[in-house]
Amino acid sequence: MVEPLETLKKMLTLEKRDYAFRDRAVAGGLARYVGTWQKQAVRVYGAERVDWVAEVARRMEEYSAGPAAVRPECWQQLWALLAPGEEEPVPIAPPAQAQPVPSGASVGRGLRAATDLLPGVGEKRAKLLAKVGAKTIGDLLTLYPHRYEDYSKLKTIDRLEFGERVTLLASVWEAGVRKTRGGRSLFHAILSDDTGTLEITWFNQPYLQGLIKPGMQLRVRGKVDEYLGRLTMNSPQWERIGQDDLGTPQILPIYPLTEGLAARWLRKLMRQTLSVWAARLPDPLPEYLRERHQLLSTEQALWGIHFPQDAERLKAARRRLIFEETLYLQLGLLRQKQQWKAEPGREVKPPLDYLKALAAELPYELTAAQRRSLNEMMADLASGRPMNRLLQGDVGSGKTVVAAILMDIVALEGYQAALMAPTEILAEQHYQTLLQLLAIFPAPHPGIRLLTGSVSGEAREEIYAGLASGSVQLVVGTHALIQEAVEFDELALVVVDEQHRFGVEQRGALRQKGYNPHLLVMTATPIPRSLELTLWGHLDVSVLDELPPGRQPIQTRVLAPWHRERAYAFIRKEVAQGRQAFIIYPLVEESEKIEARAAVVEYERLQKEVFPSLQVGLLHGRMSGADKEAGMSAFARGEVDILVATSVVEVGVDVPNATVMLVDGAERFGLSQLHQFRGRVGRGAQQSYCLLLAQNASGRAAERLQALEATNDGFVLAEKDLEMRGPGEFLGTRQSGFPELPLAMQARDTRLLHEVREAAERLLAVDSDLSRLEHRGLALRVAELWNPAASGGDVS
Repeated sequence: MVEPLETLKKMLTLEKRDYAFRDRAVAGGLARYVGTWQKQAVRVYGAERVDWVAEVARRMEEYSAGPAAVRPECWQQLWALLAPGEEEPVPIAPPAQAQPVPSGASVGRGLRAATDLLPGVGEKRAKLLAKVGAKTIGDLLTLYPHRYEDYSKLKTIDRLEFGERVTLLASVWEAGVRKTRGGRSLFHAILSDDTGTLEITWFNQPYLQGLIKPGMQLRVRGKVDEYLGRLTMNSPQWERIGQDDLGTPQILPIYPLTEGLAARWLRKLMRQTLSVWAARLPDPLPEYLRERHQLLSTEQALWGIHFPQDAERLKAARRRLIFEETLYLQLGLLRQKQQWKAEPGREVKPPLDYLKALAAELPYELTAAQRRSLNEMMADLASGRPMNRLLQGDVGSGKTVVAAILMDIVALEGYQAALMAPTEILAEQHYQTLLQLLAIFPAPHPGIRLLTGSVSGEAREEIYAGLASGSVQLVVGTHALIQEAVEFDELALVVVDEQHRFGVEQRGALRQKGYNPHLLVMTATPIPRSLELTLWGHLDVSVLDELPPGRQPIQTRVLAPWHRERAYAFIRKEVAQGRQAFIIYPLVEESEKIEARAAVVEYERLQKEVFPSLQVGLLHGRMSGADKEAGMSAFARGEVDILVATSVVEVGVDVPNATVMLVDGAERFGLSQLHQFRGRVGRGAQQSYCLLLAQNASGRAAERLQALEATNDGFVLAEKDLEMRGPGEFLGTRQSGFPELPLAMQARDTRLLHEVREAAERLLAVDSDLSRLEHRGLALRVAELWNPAASGGDVS
C-alpha cells in the first residue's frame, strides 16, 4: 500500500530542493493533491488521526494559496507536522517570485470537497446527506437546523394537557409488543420522569422492540391523547438521547432528515465538521462592517446557529447569517442597477402637446396614479439613460393603458416597441386592447402586429421583414419574439407583462434585440412598500394604487362546507342571466395524503350531476400548452359557461363576462393567490362576486379569508400577508430568477432588511466594484451567488 506520509515528504523535498517553493512539485500545485492525499491518509491512518490529517491538508492548501514570500514559512510548518525533528532537505535554487492566489481560495477548494471525505461518512451516508442538500462540506456547514428543542422549556409529564403537541424527555420504564384481537401489533411503552408516567403506543411497528428498551432516555414529540381517563400519546416521533445531549439548559438542533439518516449521528458529524472547519473559514464581512452592525464572526455565527448556548446566541447567529445572505442579494441588485444606469440610452421625448391631445381624445380621465407613473417614465425616456422600471398595480388598475401610451410615444419618435406576454391568449388580449387604445390616441396611428407561435408561413415572414426594416413599429408577442430570426431595426422600448412568469434568459434575450432599450416590467402582484427596495432593488418602481372610476368593488363572502349547494344555485342564477363563472380547486387529481377536492373528479361530477344543462370546461397545469390555450379561449369566447380549474388561472386572460369566482378549498391557498383569483372577475360593468368555500379553516387560514372578505385593496392585503408570514417567507414565493437564500427567506425583521440595503449602498459608494483588499471576500461571495447574472443574464 502507498504510504501517504512518505509520498508527501518526497513532494515537499522536491518542492524545496528542486523548485524553490514555486509550488511545482505536483502538477497544478500542492493544493490540487489535497483531496487525494486526505482520502488516502484517512483510509491508512484511521479515525484516531483524523484531526492530524485535516491539519496537514489545511497546511497544504495554505502553502499553495500563499504568496511566494511566505511559502518557506508555510513549508517549514508543514514539514514539522510530517517529520518532527527530522533534518530538512537543502535547496539547490534561489526562491522565485510568484503571483499571490486570492485569499481564501484554498479553503474554498476544501469546502467544495465531497462529504465522503469526512471521517465516518462513506459513500452510503454521503448519498443520504446529498438527499437533504449536503453534497459537499460547504453544503453541510450551511445545512441549518429547521427548528430547535429547548430542554430548559420542555414540559414535565405532570403538566401535560389533552390535545396539545409537546416534546418531553423521559426514561423508559417498560417496553414490549402485544397483539390485538384483530392481529395487529402494538408496541407499548411506559415513560417516566420525576413527576409522573405516560403510556405511549406505536401501531404496527414491532421492530421497535429491538430499539427501545427499559432504562433508555428518550425524547418524544407528539400530540397528547386520552384513553380511559389517562393521558397517552400515540405513535409520536422519538429519538434516543445520550448523556452528551442532556446539558441543561441546552438548545438541541433538529435537522432535516431522510430515511436512514439518524438525528444523533448527523448532530455528531456536524459538531466534528465545525470543530475542523469553523475557525479556518475566512470571514467575507470586513471587521469594520461587523463592528458597525454588531455582527458575530463567521465562526461564532456557525457555532451559534448549529449549537447555540442560549436563545440570545441563536438570535445573534441568525441575525449575522441573514444579514450576510441579504447583503449578497442587495449588492448584486445594486451593481446591476449601476451597470444599467451607466450605459447610454436613446433619448425619447413625446411630441409637443402630446399629453394635452391625449387627454382630449381619451373617453375617460387617467387616474392620478397613472399620470404620476407616466411622468416618472417619460422622465426616464428623456434622460438619455436606459429606463429600468417596474410598474406594479393591482388587478384592473390600468397598467396596459400606461404601457400603450409609452409605446405610442416611442413609435411617434420613429423607434420600435415590443410587448412580451407569457401566453398566447394573454398576448392576443394585449394586442386587441392596444388596437382599441391606439385607435383613439392622437394621430398618426402606428402599425401594430401580433407575433406568437401560432403565426406561421407568409404572415410570420412578413412580420419578420417589417420588424427588420422598421415598417412594423409596435409588436405584441410571446416567446416567439426572442427567436433568433427576429431582428429589429430600432428597438427602443421593451415591455414585459407578468415578468415573474419569464426566466432570466428569456427577459435578457428580448433586451438584447436592441441597443440598450428602455425596459418596463409589469406585475399585478402588489409588493408592500416596506419591501420594494429588497425585492426590486435593481429597478425603479412606479405604483398604481387606485382603480379607474366606475369599477364596482367585488363582493367577497366566506362560506362553510354546508353552503356549497347555495353557491351552486347562485352560479346557476348568474349563468341564466348570461354570465360565466370560475370554480377553483387546490388539486388536479385526488390524493390519499391531502384531504381536498380535485379538479378532474369535480369537473366530471359538476357536469353530470350539478350543471347537466350547462357547458362546463376544465383547465389545469398538467394539460399541454395547446389544450390550456384552447380551453381558456373557449371560455373567453363564451362557449363555456363554467370553467373548472386549478391555480393555473391565477394570472390569466381578461373575461369581462365572468362574474363569479368560487374557490372550493380556499383555506389551502395563500392570501396573494386568493386575491389574484378574485381578480379574474370584476373586469366588466356587471357586479361580480368571489365566494371562498373553506372546508376546515382555522388559525392563520381563517385570518387570511377574513382579511380577503374585509378589503379589495391588493396593497392592504400585501401588507397583511407580510405581517402574517414575515418578509422572508413572503419574498420566498416571489424570488423568480434570484439566488437561493435559505436563511434570508426566513427573515421576519423588515428593519434588518433596510439596514442591509443601506449597508450595501454605503459599500458601493466607496468601492463600486468591491476591489479593495478588505472587500475581496465579499466580491468572491457575491460573484458565486450571482453566477447566472455574471454569465450574461439579469434578474429584471
